[in-house]
Amino acid sequence: MAISNYRFLVIGMAFAVASCGFAEESLWPSLTGEDPSGQQAKSAPAKAPAKPAATSTAQASAQAGSPSANAGPGTKQPPLGNSNFQPSGVTPGQPTGTVVGKKIIELREELKRLQTAVSKQNMQLQRARAKVVQGSRRYHASVASINSRLQIGTTPGNPILVRQYNSAQADLDRLSGDLAQMNALSTAIANDSTMSSFLSESVKATFTISGAVDEDHRQLAILEDEVNRTVILIERLHKEVVEDVRRQSNYVATERSNLNLLASGIRSGEIYGASLANQAMVASAGGAGGLRAIPPRPMSTAGRRPLVVIRFDRPNVPYQQALYTAVSRVLERRPNATFDLVAVAPSLGGKARAALNKTKSRRYAESVMRSLVEMGMPPSRIAMSTKVNGGARSNEVHLYLR
Repeated sequence: MAISNYRFLVIGMAFAVASCGFAEESLWPSLTGEDPSGQQAKSAPAKAPAKPAATSTAQASAQAGSPSANAGPGTKQPPLGNSNFQPSGVTPGQPTGTVVGKKIIELREELKRLQTAVSKQNMQLQRARAKVVQGSRRYHASVASINSRLQIGTTPGNPILVRQYNSAQADLDRLSGDLAQMNALSTAIANDSTMSSFLSESVKATFTISGAVDEDHRQLAILEDEVNRTVILIERLHKEVVEDVRRQSNYVATERSNLNLLASGIRSGEIYGASLANQAMVASAGGAGGLRAIPPRPMSTAGRRPLVVIRFDRPNVPYQQALYTAVSRVLERRPNATFDLVAVAPSLGGKARAALNKTKSRRYAESVMRSLVEMGMPPSRIAMSTKVNGGARSNEVHLYLR
């Protein structure tokens, strides 16, 4: 299948280089802080024309269509809890003059202080939720604007998109700060939960103290009901905050991965889609089993059909879009898929020339590896190797599916 001014053979790639290693501590990539304008790079890949040409020099042997125009980075903001946790208050009582009556007054004051703390925490939660919603709206507005421009096509490293990207990154950083505040709030609520349990036990123990009058036990019964309602209220508050923190943590991690791919799209002037890691996670959630992060070992590619073949027979071969599409489709069917990446060098021109070709092919493979990582592919999913092929006419990079 012809793609732009080059032909892409969709078959496989695996490359391992002694001088270049990739390590990953976690399954999901985080933002690298790379400039999406691509000004630090020596050269940016040229944007592929809209119409394919029959005279291109890279070809595709499998379907590698463009992703949906709506499949840009930026997942939906997860819903936050909407409960309002306002304590009902403490019923006043009349002093009885007994020892138990004095104890009741002390417990009632403790309950008032506890409910005051819960009211403040509830206000903090509502403010934090409002900030998260506002920040998320700003973030998605920036991302949507970038994707809209990439969808219709733009220049590589467009400075307008770079500014919008920086704005989106700042919004996501603020969301991370809001998440840290909600974490601190969760800890404070957990402490109050411990206090409420202690207060409940104290009220129960007061019933056993001798020297009480009937009025004491009547007030104790009212106080016990109010303490129990407060205990339940705090438990519900804590549960909802924990759920909010969990959903927001996953959301921020997902968006950081998507932003990493969005930066790659800005550098090349092309729209991709969601991060490959996030796509694999979604596909795995709909199937059986979770994602693995087991580094594969390089294996023989003899007799295997590559998933993608990229021929570097001219400068700035625009392979990124077709590479992303091919790998994305594989992960839709096999979320746990691993790959072999091979740098293939031609053996033409004697030993000196062959050595030079081997070095070039290794560098091309490193570039393809970086592109895959920017697209969200965990490096631990890819085994790398290199080989010399007498039938090759140019430096190539092959991607194989395990």
